[in-house]
Amino acid sequence: MERVKSAIAGCGGIAGAHVKGLKLLWENDIKTFEIVSVCDIDEARAEKMAEDIGSFQGYKPAVYTDVDEMLVKEPDVQAVDICTTHNEHHTVAIKCLSAKKHVTIEKPLALTIRYAHMILDSAEKNRCILQVAENYRRALSERTINWVIKSGKIGKPTMLFWEDISERLWYWGWRDHKDISGGGWTLDGGVHFADLFRYHIGEVEELYAVSKTYNPIRFKDRDKLSDPVVIDVEDTTMSVLKFENGVTGTWVLTNSAVGKKTSFRAIYGDKGSIVWDDGLYTREGHISLEKLEEEYLDSLSSEERERLFPKGIKDTIAIELKEFFDAILGAGEIETTGEVGLKDEAISMAVYESSWLNMPVKIKDVEECKVENYQKTLM
Repeated sequence: MERVKSAIAGCGGIAGAHVKGLKLLWENDIKTFEIVSVCDIDEARAEKMAEDIGSFQGYKPAVYTDVDEMLVKEPDVQAVDICTTHNEHHTVAIKCLSAKKHVTIEKPLALTIRYAHMILDSAEKNRCILQVAENYRRALSERTINWVIKSGKIGKPTMLFWEDISERLWYWGWRDHKDISGGGWTLDGGVHFADLFRYHIGEVEELYAVSKTYNPIRFKDRDKLSDPVVIDVEDTTMSVLKFENGVTGTWVLTNSAVGKKTSFRAIYGDKGSIVWDDGLYTREGHISLEKLEEEYLDSLSSEERERLFPKGIKDTIAIELKEFFDAILGAGEIETTGEVGLKDEAISMAVYESSWLNMPVKIKDVEECKVENYQKTLM
């Protein structure tokens, strides 16, 4: 069996989820890859990941602390899975692409849209595959919701409501510092949500947003709420979205809401609504999400089911990585391409740009770097 010789750059938290996905593929006899090296500035962390991979792969990958050295000493590497901090995405990706390595990269694609374009240009110049890790859409629940909408069960979509309201007092390390993360949850997790907006509804044309930091203090000790740290990313954004197809939406994210925690995510149409973690509501009644998932799976051919959920696997990162390796082997295409990742990120960045300007912003202007006032503070 032909296998893609691959490396992992960045061995922190999310890379652990990638290794879990790789192990799941291996255990299900999907061995279209082998991890020949791992790289992290923290050698001990890289060693631990190499040992974890070796436990299921049968041999331990080589360990590096420098990407340049890895690329020189591992010339047979065909692909790199980039799981570094956001500010390193474009630097590492361009090095790998320039070395003719295919790349799958954690979201967001880059620290800014201008850097994202640099990555896309390098992938095109070097004729390399570029996948962005938008794994949320690969969940059974999201595939089901998409099927509900596309099959007309809610009629013509009219409105989106997406609200996540909670409080987080604990410190999240580098993610709470703008120069490394690029922004708070609106970018870090929000780019996943932006991908779902586009996947389920279509392109966002324009948005108006307000961004705030109501609580600039977080605590390293979660239990005692001690050892405070000053953060500089937003903790609250409120946006009004205008989609190209006429759908309007509200998107609210906050982790500085004291008291009641709530989350409501729904798309309404002229015949009904689909509510996340709940199901379909129409004038005739309610169908649970679990029931809808069963109906969706029954609607798939055996080939479609195997493509979307290979060997019955539901782990979204495992599915995503299989797609990446398959594409390299010429056995499939990339769903969440670099262009998809750029368009997703442009929506999140438009939130910051709109708040900066205190006016509505066209998403296309952000995509084309015509509006990048907030982002210039990151360059």
